Amino acid sequence: MKKIMISATALLALFSTGAFAQSSVATVATPCVDSGDTAWIIMATALILLMTIPGLALFYGGLVRRKNVLNVLMQCFIITAVISIEWVVCGYSLAFGSSKGFLAPFIGNFDWAFLNGIGLNDLCPYFISHSQVTADSGAIGTIPHLLFIMFQCMFAVITPALIIGAFSERIKFKGFLVFTILWSLFIYNPVAHWVWSSDGWLFKMGALDFAGGTVVHINAGIAAIVMALMLGKRRDYKGHAIPPHNITLVVIGAALLWFGWFGFNAGSGLAADGLAANALMVTHIAAATAALTWALLDWFIGKKPTVVGICTGAVAGLVAITPAAGFVGVTGALLIGVIVSVICFIMVAYVKPKLGYDDALDAFGVHGIGGMVGAILTGVLATPAIQSAYSGTAYGNIRQLTVQLIAVGATMAYSGVGTFLLFKITERLIGLRATDKEEAVGLDETQHGETAYTAFD
Repeated sequence: MKKIMISATALLALFSTGAFAQSSVATVATPCVDSGDTAWIIMATALILLMTIPGLALFYGGLVRRKNVLNVLMQCFIITAVISIEWVVCGYSLAFGSSKGFLAPFIGNFDWAFLNGIGLNDLCPYFISHSQVTADSGAIGTIPHLLFIMFQCMFAVITPALIIGAFSERIKFKGFLVFTILWSLFIYNPVAHWVWSSDGWLFKMGALDFAGGTVVHINAGIAAIVMALMLGKRRDYKGHAIPPHNITLVVIGAALLWFGWFGFNAGSGLAADGLAANALMVTHIAAATAALTWALLDWFIGKKPTVVGICTGAVAGLVAITPAAGFVGVTGALLIGVIVSVICFIMVAYVKPKLGYDDALDAFGVHGIGGMVGAILTGVLATPAIQSAYSGTAYGNIRQLTVQLIAVGATMAYSGVGTFLLFKITERLIGLRATDKEEAVGLDETQHGETAYTAFD
């Protein structure tokens, strides 16, 4: 009887402390939307949209001549419109849907075309396990599926917008639009599937890309240099940068990019947690370090620190930290900021003039090269102190660097060859290069019938 009384007392204590109740709840708990995670990803989605319009639009728009600024702004706006539509019609399904057979590692299917079968209250079928978006029947995300689609839509929008920087001031608007749609369909969607879908072959290999070093920056950067080479130089390009028409716009655009990048990187964990906080911190530190490094290089080599230089350095740091944001700490961010700034500075200031290609706004020199630097350094500097399941060469995991190099090489090859073919198709169908007269007058007037600035007597 005494033993029974003790057992009853112990049971009562369990109820009173809530331990029994917690155990029972844990057993029967079902997946549900987390309001904190959802609110944060809604905000992160809006921040990434801010990166394209107005951030990138103003950054690129300020760097071109005044006769072409509206053309750049229009390109960013039309990309936001048309790629958003492409994304919900079929892009999301191709990037994140599950195929069968030999197609599975390379591209999704059309099951989610027009967002078919995705309900208002459906949970995201993906969750972030460490770095990766993974589909798993036993693990459901804590945000609505529709929100995940919109979040990824912003990545699909900004990627082709980055390419604009290479062919600015010399491309027909109609040809640009057709090329952009084709590129998003046949280049962006497959690469996103490779890296971020659980079916993807690079995902299965273990490639680390927290927020888009390969999918976004290398992909766009390689397309940029191919487009620049195939279109040819601007008619009045003399082998060195043409002075920007409005550096004030460049500063505003760069600042908005820096601000929006917090959503880009810190949102990629799909949760409001410590990993998001770390991603936000290292994003800021890498950008700050790269901006300072570029300014010092300008100061030491050119004798004066330039405003365009510090803005370019900040963007280079943001690019390079993107794939690493969920894997490195402050030390890694500092190293990435310094290294990428030095390498991109050399590319922009020495390699481009030496080789003579006209990458108008350094889309390849900053985004392409910066993305490569970041993806490779992720394989070196990833530390288990941030995520215990992942480590780089500096922490004894040599294989990770090999995987990163394969991911970089595969993305470069596919984007390069694919962009070349799509250029040829578009050029044959409707043409891409603006005429000498159109280029001389300016694309604002010849392509849109407008001028950005009005002169008053």
